[in-house]
Amino acid sequence: MIRALLAQRRAPLTAPRLALVTGLLLFLLLALCLIAVSTGTVSLPVTKVLGILTGTGESTEAERLIILGVRLPRILLALCVGSGLSVAGLVFQALLRNPLAEPYILGISSGGTVGTLLALALALGTVGTSALSFAGSGLVMLLVYSIAQRRGQMDTSTLLLAGVMIGAFFNAVVLLMIALLHQELRNAFLWLMGNLGNANPGAVELVAPLLLIATAVLFSQARNYNLIATGDEGALQLGVNVRAVKRLSYIIGSFLTGVVVSVSGVVGFVGLIIPHICRMLFGPDHRILLPASFLLGASFLVLADLLSRTLLAPVEIPVGAVTAAIGAPVFIYLLRKS
Repeated sequence: MIRALLAQRRAPLTAPRLALVTGLLLFLLLALCLIAVSTGTVSLPVTKVLGILTGTGESTEAERLIILGVRLPRILLALCVGSGLSVAGLVFQALLRNPLAEPYILGISSGGTVGTLLALALALGTVGTSALSFAGSGLVMLLVYSIAQRRGQMDTSTLLLAGVMIGAFFNAVVLLMIALLHQELRNAFLWLMGNLGNANPGAVELVAPLLLIATAVLFSQARNYNLIATGDEGALQLGVNVRAVKRLSYIIGSFLTGVVVSVSGVVGFVGLIIPHICRMLFGPDHRILLPASFLLGASFLVLADLLSRTLLAPVEIPVGAVTAAIGAPVFIYLLRKS
């Protein structure tokens, strides 16, 4: 499969090529999901899992509860979170023309975390939590974008530094909120490191439609991202309303980040390494990078979540710790390469 994907890097974009790439990545995602739903403290044969999922096989009530009530919602949530963060990271990198940009590095995840904790303290419910998480993410994106402006132009180096600093400030706010607010928030440290252990069908039902709509909007701008990647002036001459595209994309990217942070906590580096891997495999065309990042990001987080609950079983590692262990060395590599 890897050899087939690598062979697609230099090929021109055609409908059959797009179908082949998405088909291979979809097969990889489905295979990982099947492995993940079968594996755990109680492992079940794949045939029995398929029987439970299709409702055609014999199984006990406990086995159905493990598969349908615990593992499947968790895997579906990991799929949503991984794909959302990957797509947001790809869009930020395209707009900023910098492979180091992603929601975690830019501090957007930290802003979403502050909004989420405030919503939890006020007991606003699932919809209120997502709304405040989006507001926090949007506030950070606005602050970072404003600081990076130099005489009407955006300095990407300043933007990255501003993101790191504002992210550190909001992380300090998070720790202060946990220390001062009521007792329930004192148990949020595990969630802050990225945790899918509390996945439930309600969270998936909230995130999945919003994710698909946001991704569809961003995919409609794929050609514009290709032109912006060559420079704002060139894109303007070719008829792209660069300011409008960037404004829309920043809002949608912040929205995606806020929604997934509200249900998963801070899961870093997914939006950094997955778009970079996709560019190495498929080249710079965003018409194929967006669906590829969506599917590969989902596969990556399903795999990371599987490792988080099996490496030290029965002890569970926060999934954010797994992604950070993989993403931090990649970030250092990209930083030195840049």
